[in-house]
Amino acid sequence: MSAMQASSRIFVAGHRGLIGSAVLRRLREHGHDNLLVVPRSELDLRDAAAVARFFAARRPEFVVMAAGRVGGIVENTMHPAEFMDENLAIQLAVLKAARDADVKKLIFFGSSCMYPRECPQPMAEDALLSGRPEPTSLPYAISKLAGVFLCLAYNRQLGEQRFIPVIPNSAYGPNDDFDPATGHVLSALMARFDAARRAGRDGVTLWGTGAPRREFLHADDIADACIHILRQDVSSLALPVNIGTGTDISIRDLARMVADTVGYAGRIEWDATKPDGAPRKLLDSGRLHAFGWRHRVALAEGLRRTYDWYSRNGSGLDKADA
Repeated sequence: MSAMQASSRIFVAGHRGLIGSAVLRRLREHGHDNLLVVPRSELDLRDAAAVARFFAARRPEFVVMAAGRVGGIVENTMHPAEFMDENLAIQLAVLKAARDADVKKLIFFGSSCMYPRECPQPMAEDALLSGRPEPTSLPYAISKLAGVFLCLAYNRQLGEQRFIPVIPNSAYGPNDDFDPATGHVLSALMARFDAARRAGRDGVTLWGTGAPRREFLHADDIADACIHILRQDVSSLALPVNIGTGTDISIRDLARMVADTVGYAGRIEWDATKPDGAPRKLLDSGRLHAFGWRHRVALAEGLRRTYDWYSRNGSGLDKADA
């Protein structure tokens, strides 16, 4: 199987979102300049015919499929149908076009929410489908499970591992969605505490109990994991493969860390009538560690870098091109 070279044609789908922008940035830093990026205004990835024409005309050799509809508990609860139909449409269109265009290797992003709610910790890849995912993220989880297993089905029929489903844990960093109504927990906390500090508020109330534990991974680490995979012979790599740090933190402790990072010194209160989500989501990343990759960005450093970016850029993410 061909490994990615500096001159390879690489299509980064979702290049303006959190993970896609990190992949694009890191590829450029590694000397890749034959990069294909198209805004949603020019290519709607839900349109299978348009996606097929794009692949036939541009013939990407490698694809990083970072596009899709994402969001936290609130978004999943309010828009379950959109989460399913938009993600399924994008995945079916891009994966089929990539197969038909004989793409050499494609990275597909699953999600840690695909694992059972009561999954043994840390969560190993073999635990997928062994139980029901957390109800508050079920629409997104179902759509992502479909994409992962479509990748595996294509590999079986093709007789080689061209479609590489990876499962990163909670991502954060530049170009995240910092809207408290739609973003994931870390970015939403950062925006809320920053706004409270600026307004001089003496208290912030957060959803849930703060007890659940989560593993957070900087987008640059995810990008580096993807580049590592694209450059290697993956014929012996068991799929799918988790991408994580191996450590987690309670939401309560994370909230205090984020508040300290942004300089908010007020009270943090918890509304236990609101849902917590899954009690814990820590990945077993042994497969990828054995394949030669480990994360580099510690959480405290990642928070500082993310807040520096947020202070300069504001909300960042253009959801139309995520």
